[in-house]
Amino acid sequence: MRRLYPDESQAWGRVMATVRPLRPTLPAPSPAIAKAPVPVVKQEPITSKPAARPVIRPLRQPPTAITAKAPPQNNLDGSWDRRLSRGIVSPDSSIDLHGHTLASAHSMLDAGLDRAIRRGDRVLLLVTGKPPRPESERPHARGAIRAAVADWLAASRHADAIAAVRGAHPRHGGLGALYIVLRRPRGG
Repeated sequence: MRRLYPDESQAWGRVMATVRPLRPTLPAPSPAIAKAPVPVVKQEPITSKPAARPVIRPLRQPPTAITAKAPPQNNLDGSWDRRLSRGIVSPDSSIDLHGHTLASAHSMLDAGLDRAIRRGDRVLLLVTGKPPRPESERPHARGAIRAAVADWLAASRHADAIAAVRGAHPRHGGLGALYIVLRRPRGG
């Protein structure tokens, strides 16, 4: 940046004297705090081609299934995660929470987990319904069950039997469903 010539500086001062702020400004900092002078850096003329502007792309993150405050231990190996993300694993059983109140959905989830553990199932498909769209009006009338599932699983009496919770493949419900991977039963 170059410095303003004296006549430019005077013209700028006259213009700034006529400007009114849109919003009230905060009070000026106390004069006791002095700012250090900013050193002037002399710029050299550019002789080479100017650098191209970097392309900034928005961060695309895959939709996350659920994040609990105290998530079940995620100790799946990479092959499990790959198989789940590709939809290769078929669930042993499923629980559909559509049309339930929070209380009935919670008790249905607890009973379904109990049955799946007793049967020795490894993968349980939990159908919760899709989360509300970001552009939908707030407060959201939908998605209360899905929002509560993470806390329910973390506080469940079956939490120690849950190895991981992952988002379902579109073949099994996509954003409207979750895989609950159960630990292998101990002993014979």
